Amino acid sequence: MGIKSDRPPRVLMLQGPHGPFFRQLGDMLCKAGAEVWRVGFNRGDQFFWRRPGYIPYRGRAEDWPNTVDALFDEHEITDLVLYGDARPIHAQAIAAAKARGITVHVFEEGYLRPYWATYERGGSNGHSRLMEMSVDDMRTALARSKMEQPKAPAHWGDMREHVFYGALYHFLVLALNRPYRNFRSHRDISVAEEFKLYLKRLLLMPWHALERRIATLRIRHGGFPYHLVLMQLEHDASFRAHSDFTSMTEFLTLCLDSFARGAPRHHHIVFKAHPLEDERAAVASTIRQTARRLGLSGRVHFVRGGKLAQLLDAARSAVTVNSTAGQQVLWRGLPLKAFGRAVYSQPEFVSDQPLTEFFATPSRPDSRAYRDYRHYLLETSQIPGGFYSARGRRQLLRQVTDMVLSGEDPYDALVSGKAAPRQQLAAVE
Repeated sequence: MGIKSDRPPRVLMLQGPHGPFFRQLGDMLCKAGAEVWRVGFNRGDQFFWRRPGYIPYRGRAEDWPNTVDALFDEHEITDLVLYGDARPIHAQAIAAAKARGITVHVFEEGYLRPYWATYERGGSNGHSRLMEMSVDDMRTALARSKMEQPKAPAHWGDMREHVFYGALYHFLVLALNRPYRNFRSHRDISVAEEFKLYLKRLLLMPWHALERRIATLRIRHGGFPYHLVLMQLEHDASFRAHSDFTSMTEFLTLCLDSFARGAPRHHHIVFKAHPLEDERAAVASTIRQTARRLGLSGRVHFVRGGKLAQLLDAARSAVTVNSTAGQQVLWRGLPLKAFGRAVYSQPEFVSDQPLTEFFATPSRPDSRAYRDYRHYLLETSQIPGGFYSARGRRQLLRQVTDMVLSGEDPYDALVSGKAAPRQQLAAVE
């Protein structure tokens, strides 16, 4: 970005994570000499920006591609910054930017979450450059690095902030969005329903925590071998755009049918819900009904959100579509079956067995290959910090601002020997 020309970067930002992260990133980029604008599509976007350079988009969805083209011309944009590349307004803007040679900067939740955030160029998840790389490619690039793998920092503590900012964002859209009459969420449900789900989750957090603790204790003290299913949000962009499943119900039914046919009779199966699961897809009832139909009721467990480590430590294997939680499975050397397109879907450490066979005798991953892969991510696209807690944002901004301003993307910078230095996480405040 910074070395592409003598003129200051001219940055257009679109939608970011809920909360103040994009505003703070915009402030930092301006201090570095960039000119920054932000397109907002609703009151939530506008509220969390609150700095110069705000451009409200109040037009229809079908007019957005022509509008973003005009904005690129009017402001002579050199760089496009956004969070997630799958929602339609972002996908259309990315296509237009690439056609013009504009650099596309994509933020996402960390591939190695919850202690890191993801920063890439061009695309993320199934559109990431990682999808085209082999472990041998990564090892070659790592030959230029002498850094030891960093340890995970202390807990960022941002789940409550994540839910709070989500509820606030949807309340603003629900209550104050009259100037943005044409706004339509990229979700399948209305903004009002989305807000109600966020509010319900926020209010029920204490009850869910108790329910989760009881379920986890029963599993950990049950004395039975178990396989873990890592569930995802049905409306998550990665699940929808980078897998062949049309619903979470379809995936859950496949897991239970295969488990009934393949797993030893003394084995159990544990469904671990996503931390932000709000039951809009009725996953718990689907699991109960299918287990009853297959005669598995006493061997099937459902855990609502919470920490994954306690369940993984005693698991025999794990199954997912393409959840980033698969990385925690591989880090522990556990067998993993993944159905979707994921950045970690390397043949060295993700099983290619049919699911029935996997439940019977899961093949173990090549842990050495995975450690090299993980090391590569930590040297490139995984940045310590987070989007939602103040502490996580401070840590993230210290590192990622210079990466956005760099003339090379994180993967090329490692090969050229210009990768940004990584901070030692043991000193995280």
